Amino acid sequence: MPADLGLPITTTIPQRMDRLPWSRWHWLVVGALGVTWLLDGLEVSIVAALGPVLTHPDALHFSQSDVGLTASAYLAGSVVGALVFSYLTDRQGRKKWFMITLALYLTATVLTALSWDLMSFMFFRFLTGAGIGGEYAAINSAIDELIPARRRGHTDLAINGTWWVGSAAGALLTLLLLNPAVFPESIGWRLCFVFGAVLGVAIIIVRRVIPESPRWLMTHGRVRDAEAIVSKIERQVSQDCGTALAEPDGTITVHPRPHATIAMVARELFQSYPRRTALGIGLMVTQSFMYNAISFTYPLLLTKYYAVSTSHVGLYILPFALGNFLGPLLLGRFFDTIGRKPMISLTYGIAGILLMLTGYLFWVGSLTLSTQLLLWSVMFFFASAGASAAYLTVSEVFPMEIRAMAIAFFFVVAQGAGVAAPWLYGMLIESSATSVFYGYLGAAVLMLLGTVIELWLGINAEGQPLEQLAAPLSIRSFPEDPDQSI
Repeated sequence: MPADLGLPITTTIPQRMDRLPWSRWHWLVVGALGVTWLLDGLEVSIVAALGPVLTHPDALHFSQSDVGLTASAYLAGSVVGALVFSYLTDRQGRKKWFMITLALYLTATVLTALSWDLMSFMFFRFLTGAGIGGEYAAINSAIDELIPARRRGHTDLAINGTWWVGSAAGALLTLLLLNPAVFPESIGWRLCFVFGAVLGVAIIIVRRVIPESPRWLMTHGRVRDAEAIVSKIERQVSQDCGTALAEPDGTITVHPRPHATIAMVARELFQSYPRRTALGIGLMVTQSFMYNAISFTYPLLLTKYYAVSTSHVGLYILPFALGNFLGPLLLGRFFDTIGRKPMISLTYGIAGILLMLTGYLFWVGSLTLSTQLLLWSVMFFFASAGASAAYLTVSEVFPMEIRAMAIAFFFVVAQGAGVAAPWLYGMLIESSATSVFYGYLGAAVLMLLGTVIELWLGINAEGQPLEQLAAPLSIRSFPEDPDQSI
């Protein structure tokens, strides 16, 4: 339907969404949209495990630095995809673009299985990354706008943690497909990508039932469409829970505005919310560099320094993935109760200290394969919760009309800062244990810097409606001004 032009319209849409009890409908949203992180984890895990195999003559005969370069191509694609698709997501809606970006991911993944040399592999990985980058902007926007404020932190962290469920699934998949006794090396690595695409096809079918974000419709003048969607959601939730819903508390007044522009995004980020922008940049850059550096090169370190067989690399990714998944899942509730600021500071700080310790013990030769895996699993238990909270932070503290573009901005900054990390750490691993230690030490210092930034600029966003954290640009009046002290 067209936008509701003319006089401002008073509505209770945000209040109605936030007062909903948790139901099967919310689980459907989490499953259908949150799978983006699972797909990305699957991709990264498969390619990381494939790294040593791709260096073999029967595969594509890459060098170790070539493997790092292909990872950088994927990250570069995710940067471009986030930038382009976020603009379209804020202009044309969440649903349209979370369907298109998933379709791009599926197509590029299948094409990757058909690669014939370094350049073709890098190009298809770039397109795959573009699909995932676009997914981040569209999906994180939609999830935050559909989940009640009181559960937003825990839900976002748990969803982000599913990246590691995908990572574990990818690892298990490679145990079978990269086993030369089952599939020839020239075929097994290609099948890994085919199976990843099959999962995406199933998800695209489920996503068709997820509605457009009522909050996005509301702030773009389509209040009648938004009201209809919320009414349908309320009927389904009430039926699922077997109870009548409480009355919403409060109202919000909106009026149609022009679509957000790049200039508008820049003004909001750097003039209206400069401290929040500095916070987002600090949190995203520090965690991104560490994760990109270690996640993409982890199997290379195992094969070179611990003599792990390439066909068994996936097995050793499992404890690493388990620690990363359990962190957001088990610690997530404390980000809604204890609060964002103390928990982000704590998790970043512990992760940085443990990375320093692990790097030093590796350098002096005090670690066995088992103790290396144990320390990394514990370290990323905390790092994963902190990194997930960084994504949560940048998705909830800016106005709704620019949310996707704001997420993309921080994603681009973070990935841009870490895009060369896989290639750099691949060279460090080729060099010596001393070089690896210095690389890990640098990543640890960045995590500790993230701790300082959060303590200085952190926002107490727990339990607060999105409209109070950052008033939408389409609001003429709101019952309470945002607390500028947060």
